[in-house]
Amino acid sequence: MLRRWRASDAAALEPILAANVEHLGDWIPRRVSEPASVDRLRDRLREFSAAFDATREWRYAIFTADPEQLVGEVSLFPRVAATRVPFADADRIEIGYWLRVDATGQGYATEAARSVVDLALSLPGIQHLTIHCDERNQASAAVPRRLGFRLGSTIVVPGATVSVSPRRVQVWNSVSS
Repeated sequence: MLRRWRASDAAALEPILAANVEHLGDWIPRRVSEPASVDRLRDRLREFSAAFDATREWRYAIFTADPEQLVGEVSLFPRVAATRVPFADADRIEIGYWLRVDATGQGYATEAARSVVDLALSLPGIQHLTIHCDERNQASAAVPRRLGFRLGSTIVVPGATVSVSPRRVQVWNSVSS
């Protein structure tokens, strides 16, 4: 089940981020994966909600069939070739996702991504869908493969600091791209 984030989800999100620091740390932006207090997470989720309402990005919590069982997130980021833009100005959408470690390998990411692919393709003006993932994250790269995306390119993203090496990020394109 997918549902846009609510500030009230902070209590369920807090232990997941705390328990999954190592699992998520290399794959998603720190500002999203960083463990925080429930109060700080409420603020973060309110920011996600404001961005949703402003059509800058749509982030959805992923639940099992039990709406109390939070397992991760799937997101839609509207873009033009060089940058993020509001949905009304976008010609493409980047899809992102993450799962807590004990929910991997069960099809949740693929099912969630498939759902937002359908949503994205229903939006006016959208001509391309992409999924970006670190080439070391084979589990993540399996999702676009299952959805029929094709590997379009691999880009090198510089490290954030001298001690962090550059990352190689795969850019997967929907077959209509």
